Amino acid sequence: MRRLVPATLFGQTLAVSLAGLVISALLGIAILAFNQTTMLRTMGAYAATQRIVNLARLIDEVPQNWQTPLIKAASSDTLRIALLPHRPVWVSHDATGTDARMIRIFLARQLPPDIAASLHVEVGTAFHHGEASQRAMMEMMASSAHQSMHMAMPHIMPMMQGALMPGMGDWRALRVAMMLPQGRWLAFTVALPSAGFGLARPFLLALIAMALIVIPASIWAVRRVTAPLRTLAAAAERLGRDVTAPPLAETGTIETRQAAHAFNVMQARLRHLVESRTRMLAALSHDLRTPLTLLQLRVEDVPQAEERDRMLATIAGMNQMIEATLAFARDDAAIEPFRRLDLTALLAAIVDDLADAGLKATLEPAPPITVDGQPAALRRALVNLVDNALKYGGSASVTVGTGPHTAIVTIDDAGPGIPHAELAKVFEPFYRVELSRSAETGGSGLGLSIAMAVLQAHGGTIELSNRGEGGLSACVVLPTKA
Repeated sequence: MRRLVPATLFGQTLAVSLAGLVISALLGIAILAFNQTTMLRTMGAYAATQRIVNLARLIDEVPQNWQTPLIKAASSDTLRIALLPHRPVWVSHDATGTDARMIRIFLARQLPPDIAASLHVEVGTAFHHGEASQRAMMEMMASSAHQSMHMAMPHIMPMMQGALMPGMGDWRALRVAMMLPQGRWLAFTVALPSAGFGLARPFLLALIAMALIVIPASIWAVRRVTAPLRTLAAAAERLGRDVTAPPLAETGTIETRQAAHAFNVMQARLRHLVESRTRMLAALSHDLRTPLTLLQLRVEDVPQAEERDRMLATIAGMNQMIEATLAFARDDAAIEPFRRLDLTALLAAIVDDLADAGLKATLEPAPPITVDGQPAALRRALVNLVDNALKYGGSASVTVGTGPHTAIVTIDDAGPGIPHAELAKVFEPFYRVELSRSAETGGSGLGLSIAMAVLQAHGGTIELSNRGEGGLSACVVLPTKA
């Protein structure tokens, strides 16, 4: 069931709007059908009974030898008149119903007091026309003469058969039998207008025209309402990559302007926070370098060479940590613009530089892969990953490929790997695996943190895993243009 529900807010809002319009249209059609049915039934019954009353008066007033020719002349495909010597078989008992009461009251008011009438309404699928059907009907009613009964009551005895509201396309036949003062029966059979509801061509054209107007208008309105959400989502994604991105335009409705203003205020505060942190780190670096420089000058006067070298190494390590910390902060606040670049060429340049320095770095041949990125920042992140593999694994094997709208870079080494419990911790700033704490490897514990920050700013991810044959594998995934 959930698969049928649109996943986007635009689709859900549009579906609800169109569903409401369809339900409203169906209810309107149902109400129109009911009103049309009621109107047709009322008008048809009134016209039919008025016609029956006029003919009954005329036939009753003319001489008997004129009645038969008059009946024949007045009969038609929609009105059948028969003069019978006995009561018709379908006259049986009183019945109730809105139509029956209305017709009975009308006949009672219009007919002379000496004429009694009974009416019958039935539903069928066709109204037979022609003289043959008329003769068959008269023969059927004549064969029921043995069921005749004297009717002295001056009231109407209606009987209703079938539903008073037949389905679409049904017909209703009104039968009225009247006992004339001479004792003979005058039977009328009238085809009433259909009580069903039909969709005429103008009505269908009106519905189609309404749909052609309402549906595009609904799509436009829903898209206009949901468009600011897409803009806000794109701006949030852009802010995650670049805190110095241009602010949102504060236009549109009051709610849209309020949301854009709140977003711009948040972006300004974040930018101020990053800038404040960078200034603070720069100030700390400046304040720390001065005493470190003085300490280095004093250490050079230490007579013991071994002790002096240890002190100088410690001071160099502190300087390295300060530089790495500043670089980490500068990368977070970097304003380098994004542009199109060839990821394969960038990796080839990195590997060639390391190989020229005598390090075991290789790159598997691959076709050009284009991504959007900050060249310097992306180069530094990839250099940190390859350098990490060379430091702790002794070699770096780099491969690059593509996935669905992504570029995938894999960097494998042949080192001891990392304990599974620490695979996620190594991305934390200044965190170092215990095995790597040696004078040979050194490091400040910020290389992977910087790589992670840069790749996340590019909308990418990085994942470390231990290889089955030994060593560590770093998998980098970056988005590409569709």
